[in-house]
Amino acid sequence: MKASEIKNMSIDEIKAKDTELARELFNLRMRHVTSQIENPMKIRMVRKDIARLKTIIAEKERGA
Repeated sequence: MKASEIKNMSIDEIKAKDTELARELFNLRMRHVTSQIENPMKIRMVRKDIARLKTIIAEKERGA
């Protein structure tokens, strides 16, 4: 997910996406522990997406 896509979303939408990605990260970690994950790099991508979302939420809250 690109930062430009996130900036066009509202804060509520971003928070919902953050919750969704947190659940996905949890599931990926569980699958990684049981050796059922196809692409372990997906964990890193999801973590970066979560960080990107949180950064933009902070920017929008400071600006508002």
